[in-house]
Amino acid sequence: MNNIIRKLGRLISIVFLSAAFIGWGDTWDQIKKGAGTISSVEARFVQEKHMEILSRPLISRGTFYFQAPKSLRWEYTSPVRSILLMHDGSVKRYIKKGDTIMQDSSAGMQAMQVVLSDIVQWMKGDFNANPGFIPELKPGRVIILTPRDKSVADIIQRIELRLSNKPGVIRSVLIYESKKSYTLLDFSRVKLNARIPDSLFLGV
Repeated sequence: MNNIIRKLGRLISIVFLSAAFIGWGDTWDQIKKGAGTISSVEARFVQEKHMEILSRPLISRGTFYFQAPKSLRWEYTSPVRSILLMHDGSVKRYIKKGDTIMQDSSAGMQAMQVVLSDIVQWMKGDFNANPGFIPELKPGRVIILTPRDKSVADIIQRIELRLSNKPGVIRSVLIYESKKSYTLLDFSRVKLNARIPDSLFLGV
């Protein structure tokens, strides 16, 4: 159960990058309406993992792609390459081991498929798609997601999305695992509604 929840936490970060809305609004209805104009998203990200036991954060970098209606590619390029793909409802994950990229066929893939189905709804601006989190829209372009269930709250206390001044861009995401441990994702070089080849969602 905890393993699935941890995977959910990692996948949630995909949602917050990909929920790129044109024309930020002050209400959920305005955000959802703007989300309907998105056909694709491409962006770079830097992820910082902060923990009390670490003298410095763990830094990862990568690229994210989304193409409507439900194709995703979330790729870590450093320090270790791994790729998560979703296309037409099919989910695949690849991990680099030595000089080889190997497909992950573990039982946890079924849980990933369920979570990614929720992500598609979130990308449409529907933050109520996952009943496990309570969404709240704060002043200053901040969205807070709070877990309803204690078992999830033991892994993820809350998530804060900070929207950019530029319509359609998420500036950063903070995932608080505890008072002293958190994950920060910063996004840059965001491209909206550009043509993305289907091949990017089909394999490595």
